[in-house]
Parts: sequence; structure tokens; C-alpha cells
Amino acid sequence: MFKNTAQLGGVMEVQLHIKMNDKLFLRNPEKSALGRKIILHSIQLIHKNGFEHFTFKKLANEMASTEAGIYRYFENKHKLLIYLTAWYWSWLEYQVSFYTQNIEDPAVKLKMVIKLLASKVEDDVRTGHINESSLHQIIITEGSKTYLTRNVSEDNKDQLFKPYKDLCAVIGHMILECNANYKYPKSLASTIIEIAHLQNFFMHNLPSLTDFGAHKDELEIISFLEDLVFSSIHKA
Repeated sequence: MFKNTAQLGGVMEVQLHIKMNDKLFLRNPEKSALGRKIILHSIQLIHKNGFEHFTFKKLANEMASTEAGIYRYFENKHKLLIYLTAWYWSWLEYQVSFYTQNIEDPAVKLKMVIKLLASKVEDDVRTGHINESSLHQIIITEGSKTYLTRNVSEDNKDQLFKPYKDLCAVIGHMILECNANYKYPKSLASTIIEIAHLQNFFMHNLPSLTDFGAHKDELEIISFLEDLVFSSIHKA
């Protein structure tokens, strides 16, 4: 992952580039206008219609392109979804690193991570072809479909889920900074991520499964997660 700077109209413009696993694609979409267009419109279509209704034919029509052109970049729509989720997890890890780099107190650092996981995501101006706000909603509603498949073991061998694992490892390390004797840092790390997304989904779609349906306030999810996490850590 690296940042690129370029002079534009006398102003220094910062662009964020994330290196992706080359087994996720047949041709790197970041390296061509068509590839970036595929990413841009796939996020828009999946966000609008859901992954079940998403096809390369519909994507080609939306882009005024051809299915054959899309298949030159991605083997199938499942690999494209894994690409999008992997990109998001890498971007989120960067956000975690950026917002916690100057925080020394491990508890405050972990609270910042919880806030990042449970709060509304704003679009990052450094990534013109990716709308992180829309992608965040895709992660909430479609993210589990990347690994709840019969091919999960094969995909795992190809390290397609490494960005998610890396993020969990970063959070797990922060948990151990709070309490070095805590036995379940990896489990708690992945639980924080999944609960943040599930509670957000339930809050808006199945409110009887949460205590947050009345106000639909993300701050309540943050408070719940802080209570859950630090109660667990301090018990150990």
C-alpha cells in the first residue's frame, strides 16, 4: 500500500493506491481506464441492486462496454466481489493505522478502532473510482458471501482473505496491548468487525434483533461494542 502524489493545477494532489493479490484478477483493473471503470460501476450496481441480481451482462450495459471486456479482468462475479471486499479491508487497515498512529493509550486506540468500524464511512477523495461509502454498505450486506462458499479452503490457500486477516491481526494486537493475558484476541477482533456490521444491518432492516432500532444511532452501537469488548478484556 502506498500513496502517490501528483501536481495538479498548482495543488499537490494525494492519491491512495493499494496493492492487491494478483490471484484476484486476470488483469489488474487499477492499470487501465476500463479496469477502473469496471470497479466504479460494479460498486454502484451491487450497492443499488444487490449481489444476487448483479451480472457481468448488466455491468457491461451500464458501462456501454462488452461482457468479453469484463471477463478479461475477472474470472467471474464472485472473484470480483472478493476483490472489492479485499480492497476495502486493506483500505480500512490503512485508516486504522492513520487514526491511531499518534495514540499511546491502548484503550483509547482500541476505542478509535471500534468507532471506525461502527461509524458511517465517508467517500475517500483520494480514490476517484471507488466510493468507500457505497462499498461499506456492500461489505455489510454482501461481505460474508465471499467466504461462506464451498470453495473457501481453495480461496484461502490463495490468500484471498489476507487483508481481512491482517486487519484482525492488527486489532488483536491492540487487544493484547490492553491486556497481555487475554486468551482470545483473534476471536474478539473478528467478533468486533462482524458485530459492528451485523448490528448496523439489523438496526436498519431487522430492528427487533437489536436495541438500536428506535433511534438508528450508530453511537449506540459504538457504546455497545465498547461495553462488550472492555468487559471481556477486563475479566481476563
